[in-house]
Amino acid sequence: MSFLDQAFAQMGFWITWMLIPIIFEIVPECLYFVKLTFESRKKNDLKKPAKLPIISIIVPVYNSEETLFKCLGSISDSSYPNKLMQVIVANNQSTDNSFQVFNKVQQSFSNLRLQWMNTDKGKASALNSAIYNSSGKYIINLDSDGVLEKNALMRMVLGFENNSDIDAMTGTILTEKAIIQNNKKPLLRLLQNNEYFEYAQAFLSGRSIESSANRLFTMSGAFSAFRKEVLLKTYMYNTQTVGEDTDMTFQIRSKLKGRVALCTDSFFYVDPIESLDQLYIQRQRWQRGEIEVSRSFMSDQLHLDKFFKNFMVRRLMIDHTFVFPRMIWMFGIFVLAYLGYSPIVLLLSVIFMYLLYVFDSFLNFINVRMFLKKFDEERSFYSRKWWIMFTMPLYNLICSFIRLIGIINSITLPIKWKSKTFKEECADIKKVVRSDFKGMKDKKGNK
Repeated sequence: MSFLDQAFAQMGFWITWMLIPIIFEIVPECLYFVKLTFESRKKNDLKKPAKLPIISIIVPVYNSEETLFKCLGSISDSSYPNKLMQVIVANNQSTDNSFQVFNKVQQSFSNLRLQWMNTDKGKASALNSAIYNSSGKYIINLDSDGVLEKNALMRMVLGFENNSDIDAMTGTILTEKAIIQNNKKPLLRLLQNNEYFEYAQAFLSGRSIESSANRLFTMSGAFSAFRKEVLLKTYMYNTQTVGEDTDMTFQIRSKLKGRVALCTDSFFYVDPIESLDQLYIQRQRWQRGEIEVSRSFMSDQLHLDKFFKNFMVRRLMIDHTFVFPRMIWMFGIFVLAYLGYSPIVLLLSVIFMYLLYVFDSFLNFINVRMFLKKFDEERSFYSRKWWIMFTMPLYNLICSFIRLIGIINSITLPIKWKSKTFKEECADIKKVVRSDFKGMKDKKGNK
């Protein structure tokens, strides 16, 4: 049988293999590409009001002595007038020298209105306590391990002032370029470059689409802002979930019927991932947060017949349910080869699938460059990393695998389970395998 005959004979396999990514990922991405191309060309000239409002900036702190000075320094260096900023450092029971760093900041940036507040443990508790002590028209939350782009606060406030229908906004999160460039470990640098691409594409491409239709799934906990009057109408941050930022997004949009938007030109830079173990824990934590919040807000809507009616159901199914067939297909390649499928057909299928995802990344790459046109340095760095498009499919596959583990752990382990590192999980697997083999040998020896 010729190769073409084999390919046609196994067409059922080809169709099954390609159908889900083409329908649910590639086709929508092409449509989003067209939409974002027009969106990025729109002029977004924001008018500055005659009088700028007072804003409250909340920085939750837990053992942040290494990053706090730099974070607060970026607030001081912001183009937003310091006299109009109230900065609350909400300490949730740090055990390091964060308070000494705070004192140093007071001396170095005496023009900042700084306030130190001791709170209960946990980021959500720290934010809630600080919100009640805030006096600004807008409340902006910043993580202590990142730095603001100089004009980020100004653009965020002007976004509110020029759009009265916006109740909450999230900024654009990117990783620090300098740290990536100075990394001397090739594999870790590759991981960090992929993470940089992921953040840029997730915010400036993915969340831009969600924001335009008020379908933002989650605001970034690292940099988010609210009208105080709206925030006080919520139940405040949920202390019973690790996804407090997602929970707050659902509260404002679903409970209050408000609008949550992305401010594409307000950048906040965070440190890149430090290891595969950190990525492993971080993504499981995000996955657990999504599941907890979805269960809380959407338990009565999670049905297949809601797929086309409810964009959140659609998003959850694509993000979670379709993770399973992806993993099955990946491991199923070896089974299919054993069952007699042509190795050439299987190989071409994998290559074609890989090229589909490279194409998807390419479309995102073009869109992100359009949104970065006002940021020459950022655009230049991003453009020089074009080759990451070819490694993103593997990076995304790794993240999908971690998310799958997160789903399984969320289902099988107690609510208060603590994520283990990748090394710890592998060690546990080895113990189980050794124990099983030992048990099999003992049974065999007793016969």
